[in-house]
Amino acid sequence: MGSERTMLRGAMIPTFVTALTSLIVCSLIWGGPGAVGVLLAQLIVVAFFASSLLVARVSRDLDAMMVMALAMVSYMAKIIVLGLFLYLITTYVPEELCNRKAFGISAVAATFAWLGGEIVAFLNLKLHLQLPPER
Repeated sequence: MGSERTMLRGAMIPTFVTALTSLIVCSLIWGGPGAVGVLLAQLIVVAFFASSLLVARVSRDLDAMMVMALAMVSYMAKIIVLGLFLYLITTYVPEELCNRKAFGISAVAATFAWLGGEIVAFLNLKLHLQLPPER
């Protein structure tokens, strides 16, 4: 099994638990708009971080300089798309449909859950890095 798949699974489990908890709590507090806010936040967070693992998978066998260039380009593209998506939500989705507080709280919680799960999964991989040959 690839390391990206292991890290994806390790990140998705705590993110799913956090999403479910956020969905229940925000639905109880803000009703339907809270649930919509949570679902949109979860979608954005999962897409943002899963795309990083996809780029890592695609660039697995590339030269280190190409990997860095691809990582920088993909990061910039993700920031632009994220900004555009947030602009569209705040401009065209009425607050009566999507609660902004539920969205923000859920997005932050999902981000922490994803990063924590990904870090734990990475540390459990016990990868051995190749060192360059001595000269």
